[in-house]
Amino acid sequence: MGDVRADIKEFLSSRRARISPEEAGLPAYGGNRRVAGLRREEVAMLAGVSVDYYVRLERGNLAGASESVLDALARTLKLDEAEREYLFDLARAAGPVRRSRSKPSGTVRPEVQQVLDAMADAPAWVRNGRHDILAANRMGRALYAPVFKSAHRPVNTTRFTYLDPAAQEFWRDYDQIANDAAAMLRLEAGRHPHDPELIRLVGELSTQSELFRDRWASRDVVFHRSGLKRLHHPVVGDLDLNYQSMELPSEPGLVLNVYTAPAGSPTADALQLLASWAATHDDSFAEPAPTAKHPQ
Repeated sequence: MGDVRADIKEFLSSRRARISPEEAGLPAYGGNRRVAGLRREEVAMLAGVSVDYYVRLERGNLAGASESVLDALARTLKLDEAEREYLFDLARAAGPVRRSRSKPSGTVRPEVQQVLDAMADAPAWVRNGRHDILAANRMGRALYAPVFKSAHRPVNTTRFTYLDPAAQEFWRDYDQIANDAAAMLRLEAGRHPHDPELIRLVGELSTQSELFRDRWASRDVVFHRSGLKRLHHPVVGDLDLNYQSMELPSEPGLVLNVYTAPAGSPTADALQLLASWAATHDDSFAEPAPTAKHPQ
């Protein structure tokens, strides 16, 4: 992290390596290709650029690449939405004027906490792009009780996933959670390659977790907007929760996560038990980071 040219080189070469000539609509002559996936000259031909120009791009020289060239690369390399955004972020970071997006916040306004507290029946919390939980309601703290046991403040779900032994029992789909966590951080690194807190977090995880090093090296990126979260809660047992992740327009860089279950389902019943438990144990959860003062 921090070396944008290296990130560009590794990302483009890794995406090129995963596409076969057949997938790209090219004839495969002979059976002894020296490279996995497409050759550089094949990518250049399909993207409509010269071979020399594509070689320069893959060496990390994305600065000045036009939107049409980036679009052509995205189509040729069959990038999904998250990968396409990551490519454009890398090009922006490589440019002479690095107009970075707003840096991830470390606090929330009191009004955001009020919104969370008003959602009394559904676990909910707010995170930044580094996966720090900055604010949560009572049900959110109860649902993520093992995460909030961490001594680190603010608590961080990716640190928990990779460094806390309890994570493998808490996440019933641990491998997928670990994949997504690293891929989401990789996407954030494209947006904010020079964020010192993110650099420190990636360094910490890389030093202490071989699994994270492996997942980080894959260069995968992913959005995490909605889906099913399967947990094993230490008090109420297995939960199958629907989650929605929503960006907060008034809080750039912050995301609201809300968890629900269909009425009458076993998970809905378990959430009622969790609410009863949370009402008597909420004092045992240390608060996340302090909220920001209301701007004058």
